[in-house]
This record gives sequence, C-alpha cells and structure tokens, in this order.
Amino acid sequence: MTRCHALTLALLGVPSLHCAAEQTVPLMLATNYSQGRDVSGLWYSEKYDGIRAFWDGQQMLSRSGLPLAIPDSLLAELPKQQLDGELWLGRGQFESLLGLVKRGQPADPDWQTLRFMVFDRPDFPGDYQLRYQQLPALLADVSWAEVVQYQAVADPDFLRKQLMSVEQQGGEGLIIRDPQSLYIPGRSQGFIKYKTYQDGEAKVVGYSPGKGKYQGMLGALIVEAADGRRFKLGSGFSDEQRRNPPRLGSWVEYHYNGLTGNDTPRFARFVRDLSELSTR
Repeated sequence: MTRCHALTLALLGVPSLHCAAEQTVPLMLATNYSQGRDVSGLWYSEKYDGIRAFWDGQQMLSRSGLPLAIPDSLLAELPKQQLDGELWLGRGQFESLLGLVKRGQPADPDWQTLRFMVFDRPDFPGDYQLRYQQLPALLADVSWAEVVQYQAVADPDFLRKQLMSVEQQGGEGLIIRDPQSLYIPGRSQGFIKYKTYQDGEAKVVGYSPGKGKYQGMLGALIVEAADGRRFKLGSGFSDEQRRNPPRLGSWVEYHYNGLTGNDTPRFARFVRDLSELSTR
C-alpha cells in the first residue's frame, strides 16, 4: 500500500506520483459470504462497524500500521499479549468514532463509551477455538474491552434470519468464523462477512471530473482492485469529499450488489477512505 498526496489539478488528469511506502499490519482479513456455502459447525456474531485495531502488546495500531491515539490510561489496562479486534462506539457511530480517534484528545468524554471488541489472539498457536479460549482471562481486568460473543450456526435459513434481525436493529451484518481455522494473514475462508450487500477495497488510481453541480469537483474515483480490475466509484460521496477526494494511492472501501457481465462490481458506491486515520 502507498500513501500519495493528490493535487487538486489531478481532477483533470492523473499526475506523476512520488509515493512513500506504508507498512501494513499482517492481519487476517474476512472474505464475503458465498451463497450455498456449508455453514454447519461454524460460529457467528454481529459484525461491528468500527475501526480494525491490532494491539501488539505495547501499542494500538491501525490496519495500515500506524499508532492509534488511544489515551494511555486505557492502553495501560491491556495485557502484553497480542489482540485483534474492533474499536466500537455503537451501531451507526462510525463517523463519531473516526472523529474521536483522529482528534486524540485524552480528556474527551467520548472515550468513556469506547469499546475494544476483541475477537482473536494472533500470537497464540493453534486453531481459532483454542485462540478464542484464551481471551476471557486476558481481558478479565480490562474495563473497556470485551470478548466478542459467538453462537453456533444452525443452517443457512437460521443465518439469514439472524442477519435480518441485526440489520433491523441498525447493525451492519454478521461475521462467521470457522473454529478450526488458523490465523494466517490475508483473506481467509475461515473469517467471513455476511451482509445483504458485498463490500470490497480498491486503490485510487485516478479521477473523473464532475459535471453540472459538481463542476470543479470530483465526479468519480477511478479505482483498481487487488486483482487488477479497474472501475469507477461515482456515488456515495458528500460534497466535502468531492471537494477533497481520497488521495491517489490510498485505499477505499466500497459496497456493491453482485457483478456485471464484465465481472466488475454492480452499483459500486464509495463508503469510506481507509487511509483517513493516516492523516493525523
């Protein structure tokens, strides 16, 4: 992954780039659920729409490998072992959470509602069930962290009903875990996102200028997925984001509904700039 500053003039064309390498944390990442998959023997929990956070035993890191500005008083409670989880303020509170972490003010009262939803221990050998069993004891004395709770999946129909229930309550979706899976960095078939839409990540490689009311602003991002497919993201932006779009080289999250005949995401729309936490 790279971090590159995009000039406003880039809206008229792609400038040459001079990029500084960004170190990423070798996390295990979730794949999208495939209809018809055998879910017997798997576990599920709510998918928390927060900030992925990795505690390396000394500091809290974002997925891009940069320290997150969590108050020292909270970090001092955490154990020396590695923890993988999600920083979370509650359903529908992602933007508030992002603002809290970017401000990084220890006296901010919103820190009192921050939760570290822990779901894995990367440094412990063995399958997921063994790693998960280590978490309650590690977090017993941590006031602001809790272990993500799972239930057994009965069958696909049961899973769909649970998804509908979570979404009706304002949740983002479900996470499915294979209790026998190992912690291997990269996309894992033992770590699955289950939502009514698919999501993905892509790198910003260019811009299309806006027209009409968006004259002089962003019209669409030209993005490239990890497999090399290029496509445009033209919706989902606020006016402020169109005036100050994600930088070239940054990675963004998008949502979509299936694939087109050309094998590109259908109805792809921008969700968030994954490098926002790197701007502090």
